[in-house]
Amino acid sequence: MWGLFSFDRAEYPFELFGLPHIAMLLLTFIVAIYLFSNRKKIREQSTVVWTYSLIGVLILGEVTFHVWYFVHGEWDITVNLPLQLSSISMYLCAAMLLTKDYRMFEVAFFVSMTGALIAMITPELFFGYPHMRFFQFFISHMAIVLACLYMLWVEQFKPTLRSVWRAFVALNVIAFVVWNINNILGSNYMFLNGKPSSATFLDYLGPYPWYILSLEVIAIGLFLIIYGGLYIGQRIK
Repeated sequence: MWGLFSFDRAEYPFELFGLPHIAMLLLTFIVAIYLFSNRKKIREQSTVVWTYSLIGVLILGEVTFHVWYFVHGEWDITVNLPLQLSSISMYLCAAMLLTKDYRMFEVAFFVSMTGALIAMITPELFFGYPHMRFFQFFISHMAIVLACLYMLWVEQFKPTLRSVWRAFVALNVIAFVVWNINNILGSNYMFLNGKPSSATFLDYLGPYPWYILSLEVIAIGLFLIIYGGLYIGQRIK
């Protein structure tokens, strides 16, 4: 039982695109479909429940992550500060849900959702099912995606083309700040100073530092694709 909370990577290794990984991706898709299908009912009856449930899951996921590291004596300033894109996204989404601020939505919708989806598809994760870290990782990232979709479908916040560029500028400002912190601490938050040790899609984007430029192109490309899909959907509607 306690092995499910251990720090032993060998006991429950993560298998990329194994059955548990695919199951979590499918679960995210199913919950997203439910959210979209019931958006009007949720808007009329249970916005408070959804808002604070998502905030609760986001915060609980982050707290659980840090407590787990502390308990095992593994917490490290070069690894565990909330400066990875996932942690930044968690705080952005929690603040967005709490304040219903449109500017925060613009950044969170493109930066947080895109980052969370990529992280779920090609995670830097060393613990597989049924380890606690496996569930903490996927549930936290699922909550980020659902928070953004909730604001889009239920709260009816609509991003514009300007939102794409605001989000892209915000992402680069965040990256610049984190890069400087990395240089001070000798850390590698947001993988701005080197690739992750596990296999990810970054392995296909060239060596350091050129993969960062590739990421810039991919980021703006994904933002525009998401916006284009929403724009076409609204025009058809």
